[in-house]
Amino acid sequence: MVRYRRNRVPGGTYFFTVTLRDRRSDLLVRHLAELKTAWRRIHARFPHRVIAAVVLPDHLHAVIAMAEDTCDYPGLWRELKKGFTREVAPHGRSPWQSRFWEHTIGNERDLAAHVAYVHVNPVKHGLVERVADWPHSTFHRYVREGLVAADWGGGPDMPALQTGE
Repeated sequence: MVRYRRNRVPGGTYFFTVTLRDRRSDLLVRHLAELKTAWRRIHARFPHRVIAAVVLPDHLHAVIAMAEDTCDYPGLWRELKKGFTREVAPHGRSPWQSRFWEHTIGNERDLAAHVAYVHVNPVKHGLVERVADWPHSTFHRYVREGLVAADWGGGPDMPALQTGE
């Protein structure tokens, strides 16, 4: 079996896509509280900062900066998946696909592009017409912090989001 090699950079920033097995499921938005609880529980063991995230019915995207002394993002996702599964399917099979996809963020431009991708994803999937209409996104934090206007993402001329970095 070929072993997949991941790029591990202590203190690195990464873009992730994590997906359920059943792409028709709405499990993640139905059990958002359990997902948030599982995420909070792993933070001490896998220190990180969520730069941007969006939870959709069957998958999530996140841009995460790992703490300076760690690069164990595979452990972060393994434990998050296990914690969520224990809450929503305690005697059942894991709802998650076994792997996840990651991209190492290379620079500020790459970061801004991936943060914008995260926030516009519900529009891309046809779940809402405007980014602001999707409730399960850090986009709303960006609006509160004055990093972006509330009407950002409403058309083809979308400017890049500021990352606050």
